[in-house]
Amino acid sequence: MKILVTAATTFEIQPLIEHLGSKKYENCHISILIGGIGMMHTAYQLGKQFVHNRPDLAIQAGIAGCFDHSWEMGKVVLIDREQLGDLGVEDDQSYKDLFDIQLWQPDQAPFTNRQLINTFADVPQLPALPRAAGVTINTVSGSDRTRQLLVDKYNPEVESMEGAAFHYACLEEKIPFFQLRSISNYVEVRDKSKWKIPLAIQTLNEALIKYIEQWN
Repeated sequence: MKILVTAATTFEIQPLIEHLGSKKYENCHISILIGGIGMMHTAYQLGKQFVHNRPDLAIQAGIAGCFDHSWEMGKVVLIDREQLGDLGVEDDQSYKDLFDIQLWQPDQAPFTNRQLINTFADVPQLPALPRAAGVTINTVSGSDRTRQLLVDKYNPEVESMEGAAFHYACLEEKIPFFQLRSISNYVEVRDKSKWKIPLAIQTLNEALIKYIEQWN
């Protein structure tokens, strides 16, 4: 089993990298890909990786913002569907995505009803974690107006800058995959004093290591 673990930055999965440095697995080979921040970098790096070293399973891992203030910091979730939150046009005071202006069709592959849905088909030993809907944006939300626009239009639970690119690439290449996100902050007017990045990284990597250890 060839498993690819990808993240936007090294620090998000540094504990996993250190763990793998002291382990040897007989039943799987694990590759690490640091794809860079944002959809553009992620898509490019995944494209190269899939051509030269196609995995049997791809895992994306990272920290994320959460729209629901009842969620605890450090909560780890599986993203079962992704949407693009800022690819479209402004029409005076409204925002319309590519589906709204009919440049894309709702079920244009690999989309299903405008979403990049992961059915988790062929994913072995899927982690028993809560599932959540993601929205992917190029600019991290930091205002009430942007937050409300995303909530009203897409009803997401988690926000990231790479998730949709990962889903798109894996769906197009028909590679089994799953995306893990750990909550580091709430999507609101930015106040970094409230963020819990070390906690989110800790719980994210605990979940990753637990999954990888199943193959040992």
